[in-house]
Amino acid sequence: MPSERDSNPTVMREGFHVLGHAIKTERGVFTGAVLASALYGIMTVASSWALGWATEHAMLPSFRDGEARTGALIAAALLIIGVAVLKAAGVIGRRTLAGIMQYRMQARSRRDVTRQYLRLPLAWHHRHPTGQLLSNASSDVEAAWAPLAPLPMAVGVVVMLVTAAVAILLVDPLLALVGFLIFPLIAVLNFVYQRRLSPLVMRSQQLRADVSEIAHESFDGALVVKTLGREDAEAARFRAKADLLRDANIAVGRVRGLFDPLLEALPTLGVLAVLLFGALRLQAGGVSSGELVQVAYLFTLLAFPVRALGWVLAELPRSVVGWTRVRAVLDATGSMEHGAEDLPGDGPARVEARDLTYGYAEDAPVLSGVSFEVRPGRTVAVVGPTGSGKSTLTQLLVRLIDPDAGRALVDGVDLRALAPGRLSAAAALVPQQTFLFDDTVRGNLSLGAAQDVPDEEIWAALRLAQAEGFVSALPKGVDTRVGERGATLSGGQRQRLALARALVRKPRLLILDDATSSVDPQVEGRILSGLREGSPETTVIVVAYRMATIALADEVVYVEHGRVADRGPHDELLARCQGYRNLVTAYEREEAERAALDAGEEIVA
Repeated sequence: MPSERDSNPTVMREGFHVLGHAIKTERGVFTGAVLASALYGIMTVASSWALGWATEHAMLPSFRDGEARTGALIAAALLIIGVAVLKAAGVIGRRTLAGIMQYRMQARSRRDVTRQYLRLPLAWHHRHPTGQLLSNASSDVEAAWAPLAPLPMAVGVVVMLVTAAVAILLVDPLLALVGFLIFPLIAVLNFVYQRRLSPLVMRSQQLRADVSEIAHESFDGALVVKTLGREDAEAARFRAKADLLRDANIAVGRVRGLFDPLLEALPTLGVLAVLLFGALRLQAGGVSSGELVQVAYLFTLLAFPVRALGWVLAELPRSVVGWTRVRAVLDATGSMEHGAEDLPGDGPARVEARDLTYGYAEDAPVLSGVSFEVRPGRTVAVVGPTGSGKSTLTQLLVRLIDPDAGRALVDGVDLRALAPGRLSAAAALVPQQTFLFDDTVRGNLSLGAAQDVPDEEIWAALRLAQAEGFVSALPKGVDTRVGERGATLSGGQRQRLALARALVRKPRLLILDDATSSVDPQVEGRILSGLREGSPETTVIVVAYRMATIALADEVVYVEHGRVADRGPHDELLARCQGYRNLVTAYEREEAERAALDAGEEIVA
């Protein structure tokens, strides 16, 4: 961020660079808008000439002769009306095309930012708050292209400014010299204005992102806020940041409120000086009455180009800040590189982890040297205490993130060597925290499918996920909308629909990251049994805690402190691994104690 000392030249330079990018992108639309604005400017100057002509040839002769000259009055009226019509056409063309240019650039930038969000790896998103990303795609984009609305007008009225200046010089150079003394004052005032405004606008734009971030956290965590009674605390946290934004915007408004009247007052002072000096010139016979009226009117017109240029200059600091924040996203590195290879097989996938190491922070690895192999068609349970790196491992196996060291392979091919889309076509991950869109059951299940999924395949996936029963009971079956994030469904129902969404794609590799944690244990058992029997073409890796679930797996990989502590069949691990035995029996002991407690309460009752 530029310092206050050098903010003005930096902002001006970067601001014109942003405007230049927009002009090159929308060259045709901008040219049309400028031509329409130039027409408006020329006709505005022409109106002063028409007014002077009407004064000299229609009004003064009528006053002098004591009777109206009908022909001259009609000619003057037609002249003024014709100029007004052309000026109105210029205004319509300028505003329409300027709006098209601005909204096209905003739409283009939002699409670019959104595509970049999708290209960037999950590790990049972990380092950037969601509220900040929302601000980049909304208020920052709007700020970046805010000057485009007045820009064609400002460029076009330069023609008016030059035309008016030439017209004034042709009428009387001495009057022009007196009036033009205001322009150095305007330049100095604009320089000071930008110098004062730039740091204030930069702070205001940053606070907009902060407010958006807090609002998103509060809305996204509404359930936690309400259940813990933190409404007042969250409101106070939001209020504190919103007050800072309010104060920053007031500071910006205060500067604008001070300088805008001065920028508009200077041309008026020029008009007064011209009238005062012009009256002396009129008495001396240096100018005629019509010429004095024309010059005075032209100087009143100069206020508009000055204001138009001021509008663009006033938006430049905010535009530069918005574009800088947008470019930070568009220029972000860390996007995943892809190869050109394809997966050779078409049956159940073979999965290998070779010395996988990954950490979210330096010198703090979550996984260290993890190695194991899953043979095609097998079901493997990954078990470990909380924080042992199980979810990180699942993200590595579907390449949501890349390892710091080691390799993850499917069918013997390093995931980093696969062509884009090859892995997602063969593998599916169902996370514990499921997400459903505000769409129908059918829309959520067929999400992203290249073509419509037949109803029989949808119902087959629902049946395998043990979701057929409750979906059939919905008012419109698979055509029932489930609400935002699946709000009309229970947690277990949402998880089963998420599982069905993965199954409908018939993946060769299915990874369940504790994806049935909200499902009844008996239903969970039927789901996993169904996967073993009904999906022989799928290799299954499941992160699980319940012993009944783990026992259905062909093999267990026990992870502890980010390493593979042991692996083998469930019964063998129970016998030889103390940590594994304590972990998987803890849930069973808790269930038994709860059942005994419930039975005791029933006896007492």
